[in-house]
Amino acid sequence: MPLPTPNLYPAFNIVRLSHVELAVTDLAKSRAFYVDTLGLQVTDETADTIYLRAMEERGHHCIVLKQSDHAEARDLGFKVFSDEDLDKAEHFFKAKDLPVEWVERPYQSRTLRTRDPHGIPLEFYSRMDRLAPIHQKYALYKGVKPLRIDHFNCFSPDVDQSVAFYNELGFRVTEFTEDAETGRLWAAWTHRKGGVHDIAFTNGLGPRLHHVAFWVPTPLNIIDLLDLMATTGYVGNIERGPGRHGISNAFFLYIRDPDGHRIEIYCSDYQTVDPDLEPIKWDLKDPQRQTLWGAPAPRSWFEEGSTFAGTEPRPSALAASPIIAP
Repeated sequence: MPLPTPNLYPAFNIVRLSHVELAVTDLAKSRAFYVDTLGLQVTDETADTIYLRAMEERGHHCIVLKQSDHAEARDLGFKVFSDEDLDKAEHFFKAKDLPVEWVERPYQSRTLRTRDPHGIPLEFYSRMDRLAPIHQKYALYKGVKPLRIDHFNCFSPDVDQSVAFYNELGFRVTEFTEDAETGRLWAAWTHRKGGVHDIAFTNGLGPRLHHVAFWVPTPLNIIDLLDLMATTGYVGNIERGPGRHGISNAFFLYIRDPDGHRIEIYCSDYQTVDPDLEPIKWDLKDPQRQTLWGAPAPRSWFEEGSTFAGTEPRPSALAASPIIAP
């Protein structure tokens, strides 16, 4: 199916992705992973919740960890340009017969909660509490030295439908994988902020959260993290990489937190600000699509993900399969 024409004037203005809430089963173990190993900064902490931000971020949090009896992904958060855009968003989602509610969120202005047509829980806000900058407080840098949250990737049961819907929200496709036999999308990378993606969609049982990615300064920081994880009890949490993606050209590493939530460590993609930038097409069977160096991903990367709260995943509509590592 052809890509939709980019919508440069959407019904409301999304600036970028902002944050995610993850339910975890052992808050102390998760704290050790995200704070002591990855190097995220604690901005608030209670008996059942930890708020974290990365080194360049001025907003209060980019990840919220919530103690729970089972692990799951909760709302994906996006920042909009103004309060007026929140009202426009409410009208947009109501017109689509999608659920809408106004919710209270600590450290955020009024927040609109909804779901996309496949059931991914979303929330939108225009203002988050600002914190003092710490990007030049180098004594705080540790772990992989995470600078900012970069993107979400979600399994979708119908990538064409996902792309069409988020295109209405103003997300523009930068790169995509097409199944040669059917002409349907197998995966697509879409953005608002001018990088390769704010949210991407991969064909599979879904919706589920595939991963959350953090931008780091250099590939050498990823090597440092691998050495740290390999000698502090986390060698089994290393899933894939390091490597360089064909798609996005980014240097990457995929790891799993103590509950299995997948985290990508990511750097070195490219700018996509121009509104008339042509998307790059990849064939599903191209061995350089996954990794420029030709190494395929393991089966777990295509089959495992975090379920979203309140949403039952369903099988994908497209049966095509990529190259999988033996």
